[in-house]
Amino acid sequence: MADRDARNRTGRGPLLRGLGAALLAAGMLVTAAGPGYGTGAAAAAPGPQFTPLTASVLTEPTPFVATDGRTHLSYELLTTSALSTGTSLRLDRVDVQDARTHRVVGSLSGRALAEAANPVGDPLPGADGYTPAPPAPTPTVIPGSQKWIIWLDLVLDRGRPVPKVLEHHLAGAVLSPSGPSAFEETVQPTRTSVRPPLNLDPPVRPGTWYSSESCCGNTHHRRGLAPINGRFDVPQRFAIDWYRVGRHGQAWEGDPARLTSYLSYRQPVVAAAGGRVVEVQDGIPDNPPPATPPVPPIGNTVGNHVTVEVAPGRYLLYAHMEAGSLRVRKGERVATGQVLGLIGNSGNSTTPHLHFQVMTTAHFFPTDSPPFTFRKFRVLGQVLPRIWDDNLGLQPTGVLPITPSPYDGPHRARYPLDREVLKF
Repeated sequence: MADRDARNRTGRGPLLRGLGAALLAAGMLVTAAGPGYGTGAAAAAPGPQFTPLTASVLTEPTPFVATDGRTHLSYELLTTSALSTGTSLRLDRVDVQDARTHRVVGSLSGRALAEAANPVGDPLPGADGYTPAPPAPTPTVIPGSQKWIIWLDLVLDRGRPVPKVLEHHLAGAVLSPSGPSAFEETVQPTRTSVRPPLNLDPPVRPGTWYSSESCCGNTHHRRGLAPINGRFDVPQRFAIDWYRVGRHGQAWEGDPARLTSYLSYRQPVVAAAGGRVVEVQDGIPDNPPPATPPVPPIGNTVGNHVTVEVAPGRYLLYAHMEAGSLRVRKGERVATGQVLGLIGNSGNSTTPHLHFQVMTTAHFFPTDSPPFTFRKFRVLGQVLPRIWDDNLGLQPTGVLPITPSPYDGPHRARYPLDREVLKF
């Protein structure tokens, strides 16, 4: 046994490396060719294949219905180039298919693919709210040995059933010295969740509220990739930042350097569902607005907060609360609508707001972020420009540029989309 293991270590590794290099040089890292992906390649026989990209997903995709009345699936495909450093590939198309029927349920190519893919570790362009993101380069070229993330936000046609299993069809070309060699590969069968999203009451008192940084675009919640304890998570995927809005559309009035100028400040935070308190953190002072505070220690990221377990593997996080305002203790049971504390500006926060989300663990790091819905609310309009919470107090005035939304009106069991203004 020892001699055979030694042969495997000393013989098979170089053999596979040599075979892979030979296949690449011959342009044979091609599983199939199609229109626009090269010529001269025949469909590969079923069985093991060398594939230039590997892929994995970071969560179990959970379908949810948003205020557009359509079913969404938002998750991530983490890809790694298996090519050597110095050799790149061009990714032309990503199709998400029903694994049973192979029907395409979502597709990315061209500019849309370029804007939905980035190297792991790159900063999120345009997320500061000041400078528009530069146009993403097209085509999408992935250097050898690099890891890229593809942000998938699928919207299913009305009436379309959600596939039980998804598969991901990747097409492009290996950019070898002898010229491009087309490839296609179908990777990462992924089962969709059958667990429905939690349907919740609001986490704030009745009134008009702005849902900032919610799914499903280029926001720091949706695209916040976090390397925690040796693995990647997207811990805020469906988190929403809530800001109170006044009669004239204002989020603050007076001096934006004063906490009391913000209509959200010291507004009650209420339990969106009954459950058991599993974590309470208090004593972190509010940040002076609207300057960006120093990055806090990882344990203080969400500031003063309350976490409530409402179902097995489902926890509600209420974050950035005012120091000394928390009214519950760990181990206490709370009822729906019970006041938990007051909105503040603690932790990684620049202007007062409530950060609210569902988590799969009792702690913010590490965790996963599944979707949720609210029982009933009315959409009053939307804010089209990107106004991130880091610069809300730096706007010329505190009045939000609210315009009509195509989804104005009452909603039940829906998830609010990014930058909607709604009434609970």
